[in-house]
Amino acid sequence: QVQLVESGGGLVQPGGSLRLSCATSGLSFSVYAMAWHRQAPGKQRELVAAISSGGSTTYTDSVKGRFSISRDNANNKIYLQMNSLKPEDTAVYYCNADFRGPVRQYDYWGQGTQVTVSS
Repeated sequence: QVQLVESGGGLVQPGGSLRLSCATSGLSFSVYAMAWHRQAPGKQRELVAAISSGGSTTYTDSVKGRFSISRDNANNKIYLQMNSLKPEDTAVYYCNADFRGPVRQYDYWGQGTQVTVSS
């Protein structure tokens, strides 16, 4: 059974930092592209940052220079370091694992962790 479990969310003041973690189990972690998505109230879910199986990273424009995604293949985890947080970063953050093979594709999601940026 595949599980993705996010942690590290919470309430933080504008300008503060948080580090999100996503622990995975039940999948061949190293071959999966991993990503963080977020969904704010009344808005569609959006991709925040992604990291390929080879370690290449991409970010949505609004978080470039402030957020950093990383992966630990030895421990089957990914992280999202979030600095200089803004109120507009408030959302539920979801961990995603994606594998696209020639025959099969797999897509898994965590349950989400709430991040609230407010004074």
